[in-house]
Amino acid sequence: MPGDVPAGTPAGLLAAAGTPMPAIAPHAMLVFLLAVTSLLAGALLLGRLAQRLGLPAIVGELATGILVGPSVFAQLAPEAAHWLFPPDPNQFHLVEAVGQIGVILFVGMTGTEMDVPAILRRGRAAAQVSLGGLIVPLGLGVATGLLLPAGLLSGDVDDWVFALFLGVAMAVSAIPVIARILVDLGLLHSRVGQMTLAAGTVDDAVGWLLLSVVSALATTGVRTGDVLTSVVSVLGTVVVAGLVGGPVAEVVLRQAGRRRAAGDSPASAVSLACVVMILGAAAATQALRLEAIFGAFIAGMVIGSRRSFDPRLVAPVRLVVTGVLAPLFFATAGLRVDLTQLRRPSVLAAGAVVLAVAVTGKFLGAYLGARASHLGRWEALALGAGMNARGVVEVVVAGTGLRLGVIDSAGYTVVVLVAVATSIMAPPLLRWTVARGALADPHDHPTDATVPPAQRNEGATIPAP
Repeated sequence: MPGDVPAGTPAGLLAAAGTPMPAIAPHAMLVFLLAVTSLLAGALLLGRLAQRLGLPAIVGELATGILVGPSVFAQLAPEAAHWLFPPDPNQFHLVEAVGQIGVILFVGMTGTEMDVPAILRRGRAAAQVSLGGLIVPLGLGVATGLLLPAGLLSGDVDDWVFALFLGVAMAVSAIPVIARILVDLGLLHSRVGQMTLAAGTVDDAVGWLLLSVVSALATTGVRTGDVLTSVVSVLGTVVVAGLVGGPVAEVVLRQAGRRRAAGDSPASAVSLACVVMILGAAAATQALRLEAIFGAFIAGMVIGSRRSFDPRLVAPVRLVVTGVLAPLFFATAGLRVDLTQLRRPSVLAAGAVVLAVAVTGKFLGAYLGARASHLGRWEALALGAGMNARGVVEVVVAGTGLRLGVIDSAGYTVVVLVAVATSIMAPPLLRWTVARGALADPHDHPTDATVPPAQRNEGATIPAP
């Protein structure tokens, strides 16, 4: 029509910019609300059930998604499943986006709990256990990824990218899950408890770094120049965060504290400031083709290291994240698990191999590192049992790999099931090794000064999902 402005021209963009944003359709809003309600209700019920059975809550939360996803609900009532969780990406992304915000904030809040001084106090022993618990499963995971038949669990990526991803998935531990297990067993303040947390913390920090490298390689390729660029980008981000992010976070936290003193509700300004910094850092690393999770973790560590940071002031955010957003993320993650993939003998066999590599690698690595530190045999085995729990971190890694196309649906299912299996086996194995080695000595309890603030008395401030 006369007077129409071509959409691609500057004038067309200006005209579009002045158009009000369209509202979400009523039906889409209804489906979104019902989907979130069903996932949260299931996560609450099954999460509590898992805890009563002595399992981490994340097992029940993931089971919620598995039950209402393609594995069970879609098989029993395909039409109802199609209506509640339609295949339309735009509809599903509404739920997924909320979950992604939750996991970004969850990882950021976890970063604030990283107690570097406590790790340094453990010195050489923690370093050796961490090194063994990282290098051995990482190496075995990479070797397994290279030996698996091409395309069995991997997406359309270079074999080395998939192999490195699998190595990272095998190397990580789940600090929130580990902390909760140690609290339940009364071992948080024991030497084995503190060593497990210290070594696991280092492994997770390095794991996020390596995951960012995998993310960059998945988008740029594995040419020598691209690899170097990815590594430099990751290291550069860490340096900039320390040199620039630290002072900026200090100023922001102080200003937020002054606003609170001027009459704002307690902790509101500080909580909002921390959320803004974590999300901003996540956006920055995402823009650099690194992982948003990496930026959130680094931001959390920077925030937690500031003198003006008071963990009590972010309690409202932590409560919402751990009580609502994180369970929604894990339930959503369970939706992508397709147990029907295990009907294929090749996938089932590959899953068994990956699980064996995960357990063997972490146990062997932690054991060798602990023995090199002159720890006893059973104490070394207890460290391996504790660090073997993958839980939260493994699920996040799996979701990242699926989104990047590094793994396919079968690969995602296998990695998530490894996270569940290792989290289930950690408590009884740790309990058994402790009983055999008589490690739960009541006199082997350091003072609370050596325990991260978030893990005193009641365990981690961020409860294990």
